[in-house]
Order: sequence, then structure tokens, then C-alpha cells
Amino acid sequence: MNEADKFLASGLLELYVMGNTTPEQSRQVERMVKKYPLVKEELTSIEISLENYALSQAREVDPTIKPFFLATIEYMERLRRGETPLIPPKLHQHSVISDYREWLERPELQLTDPVSEIEAKIIWATPKMTTVIVRIKNGTPTETHKDLYESFLVVEGTCNIILDGRDNHLKPGDFFTIPLHLAHTVIVTSAIPCKIILEREAA
Repeated sequence: MNEADKFLASGLLELYVMGNTTPEQSRQVERMVKKYPLVKEELTSIEISLENYALSQAREVDPTIKPFFLATIEYMERLRRGETPLIPPKLHQHSVISDYREWLERPELQLTDPVSEIEAKIIWATPKMTTVIVRIKNGTPTETHKDLYESFLVVEGTCNIILDGRDNHLKPGDFFTIPLHLAHTVIVTSAIPCKIILEREAA
């Protein structure tokens, strides 16, 4: 594998497009783009693909797209570095926070970005199901799922889930499931961000 191929496999281009590289990594990307036409073409392709994906999701770019896109890239990088993911317990009404302590305490899964409205770390993913640690600073946009079940367990902070126009006030340890075809939004009601274990399962 030559230098350009190794660089393309590193995942740095995706991180660069999302603005999530260090200054040194950004300089490295810029050097490689100048040096290799193939790298420049791939960078353009990633930028176009991300823009098209965002436009296909909504007229206004959904603020959840970027954090989950970044989380996917970061998860793939962890797997590429040799991480063997452990299957977390499936969320249910009797789930407790301690069920997920192993993942909540792992250094590489800490959520510490002071700027991001929504930050996410994937702990397990398959084509059918994804389990994610999510930190929400203020709230989320209104969503309606047609083919995706969402369940979550509140870990830190408090929030109000407005489901089909009705308030559902949640605190640490509370479990909640979002039914299909019902509009819902999250409003953080605590002074600190609300951290949750989120499970998304294909219907």
C-alpha cells in the first residue's frame, strides 16, 4: 500500500471535512492534497457526499447529522485500531445506569466537547441496532421516525421529552421509548447537559 492509499485509509479526510482535526492533522491533510491528485479527488468526493446527504435529510440541516457522522467515523477508527467491541445489554424498562458503567467509564468514550450542542460516542453498532452514549446540551429538533425505534436511559441531567404534544419529565435512571410515527423533541431542563444511553433499532 503506497503513501496515498495509507492516508486515505486513515480516516483523516473525513475528520477534516467535519472540522474535527488538530492543527497538525489539518496541515498533513493539506500537504497530501497538494501532493496527490487522488487525495484531492477523494476530499472533493467526501465534501459532495456529505452535502448531498445533509440536503437529502431535511431542508434545514439537522443538527444531529454532524455528531452522529463524527461518531461513526470515530467508531470505525477505533475498530481499525484493533478495538473489539463488547455487546452492551439491550435497553428495557428495568435497565439501570450501572448496566452500562463499563462503557461510561472508558476514557475513550468520554464526552467532553464544551461547544457541541450534541455529542455522541458509539459503543456498539450493527446494521440493525446501534447503541450510543449521547450528551445533549440544550435540546434536539423535532423528529418523527417511520422505520426506527428509539429507546434511552437517562444517565446525567434532566430533560423533558415532548411526545405528540405531551410532556414527559425524565431524570437519571429513567427509561423511555419513542413509538413510531409520533413527533418528539428533547428539551434539557437541568443546568448541566443531559447524558443518555441511546439505542436505535430498525423496525
